[in-house]
Amino acid sequence: MPCSLTRDGRSGLPPRGRTMEVRPSSGANDAAPGRGSEHGMTRIADAAADFLACRRIAVTGVSREPKEHGGNIVYKRLKERGYEVFAVNPNATTLEGDTAYPDLTSIPGGVEAVVIATRPDRAEATVREAADLGLTRVWMHRSFGGGSVSPAATAWGREHGMTVIDGGCPLMFGPTSDGGHKVMCSLLKLTGKVPRTV
Repeated sequence: MPCSLTRDGRSGLPPRGRTMEVRPSSGANDAAPGRGSEHGMTRIADAAADFLACRRIAVTGVSREPKEHGGNIVYKRLKERGYEVFAVNPNATTLEGDTAYPDLTSIPGGVEAVVIATRPDRAEATVREAADLGLTRVWMHRSFGGGSVSPAATAWGREHGMTVIDGGCPLMFGPTSDGGHKVMCSLLKLTGKVPRTV
């Protein structure tokens, strides 16, 4: 499904409290195009392409002290590649020279997708807020170390009809990638830090 906002800035998820009906897959033959055979799971490359087809993306956890912080790196690269990106950090008013927002709800005009680059214990609140706003695409950043992946947030999002990419980085795929990130992606798939399906 292409990434687009509705007139009210939402992207198509049912309102909170109402879940989407999910039929169990009876096998690989009834999987939707672009889906793997593992119980209807989507291949990471397909989920990444769908995510990166969105043009308005929020990045949570962009830091006031960037150094090598993953959220800042993702934010800057998306911006360099022509995406309309929004930094989310409740403790800052400007980040990377741009206006920062305390939460997803505060972003004027809404967004189509969100990259979570906060601590894992904050991920579920972000996923729930995203669902409240009608978002269906969430990417929890992780390269080396624990990253931002929360199994509870991943499960909650998927139970509520969201595509949750639980690991890896948008810079490993498609128009935002580079050689170093592609190599990292291959290595991290071997360790499970980048999922093969989502």
